Amino acid sequence: MIPFKFTLAATLAVAIAVPATAQTMPKGDATRGQAAFIVCKTCHVAERGINRIGPSLFGVVGRKSGTLAGYNYSAANKAKGVVWTPQVLFTYLENPQKFIPGTKMTYPGLKDAQKRADVIAFLATKK
Repeated sequence: MIPFKFTLAATLAVAIAVPATAQTMPKGDATRGQAAFIVCKTCHVAERGINRIGPSLFGVVGRKSGTLAGYNYSAANKAKGVVWTPQVLFTYLENPQKFIPGTKMTYPGLKDAQKRADVIAFLATKK
């Protein structure tokens, strides 16, 4: 048996080389997602061209952050420059302020992974 000496540098190198894995998104159900979307309706709608406190979420899946014409986004949202894929939305909706520090979205997040997946499935139908 060959002895192996652990050093801080070796440990850090391994930690840096191994990326953190994203939480696996469960399969969403659009019907359940429509019901779960009720918590979003305080600030958002899923109809085209209607902005409220938050932007319309019609067509949000696949859209680049901060780009919907007619809505005044925070500088942080514009600068994030992500595309709202289902996986990105899944991560964002768990804790919006952590994902985009400085966002205007004050919602603390939807912690239930299944409900997040369901809401995203519902939003994916709005194209």
